Amino acid sequence: MSNDIPAGSIEVQKVRVFIDFWNFQLSLNRFSPHFPVDWSKFPGWLAQEAGSLAAGDPPCQLQFEGAHIHLSYNPRTSEGRRLRHWSKTVLDRFAGIQVECKERKPKRPPKCQSCYKEIEKCPHCGERMAGTIEKGIDTGIVTDMIKLAWEDTYQIGILVSADRDFIPAVEFLQSKGKKIIQAGFPSAGMELAQISWASFDIGARLEEFRRA
Repeated sequence: MSNDIPAGSIEVQKVRVFIDFWNFQLSLNRFSPHFPVDWSKFPGWLAQEAGSLAAGDPPCQLQFEGAHIHLSYNPRTSEGRRLRHWSKTVLDRFAGIQVECKERKPKRPPKCQSCYKEIEKCPHCGERMAGTIEKGIDTGIVTDMIKLAWEDTYQIGILVSADRDFIPAVEFLQSKGKKIIQAGFPSAGMELAQISWASFDIGARLEEFRRA
C-alpha cells in the first residue's frame, strides 16, 4: 500500500513574517559585522526554514503570505534619510514585503540627579545631549500580528526580534491557536524564545541569505 498522502488531504498552513528591523540589524551587527543581507530572499527563507518546524505530522503545505518589516529613521541625519529612501524605493518593492517606516522623535535631555534640571549641553564639549527615541515600533508589530491573526490570514507567525516586550502578545496569540516562532541570535531573546511555540537560530544559517 502506498504511503503517499493524497494532495487534496494536505492542510495548507499560512505563514507570515514580522521583523523588528533595528532589533534584528543590531543583533546581526554584533554577531557578524557588515554582513550583507539579501532582503529579496530573507523573509521567504525565514518562512520556509522556521515554518517547517511547525509543519507537523501528518505534513502540511506551507504558504508564505508575506513579511511585515517595521523600522524607524532619524530625519535629521543623512544616514536616516538614506535609510528611509532605501526602505521605500527598494525594500518595500520586493515581492511580499510591506514596510512600516516611522520617524524617530527627539528625546528629552538627561536630568541632574540633585536639582533635576535638564542638562541640554555637555559641560565638557558643549554639544547637545538630547538624542532620538524610537516610538511605536513594538506597538505597530503587535497590532499587525493581532489584526492579521483576527482576520485569519496566518496560522504560523515568525517573529524576528529578541525583545521581551513581545511576550504578552505572543502568549495571547498562542492561546488563540496560532503558532509563533521566534527567530534570532541566541543567547539574546531567550525569554521570548522560551515562551514561543518554537525558536530558530538565524546565525547558524547566515550564508543562505547572503547578498551576492
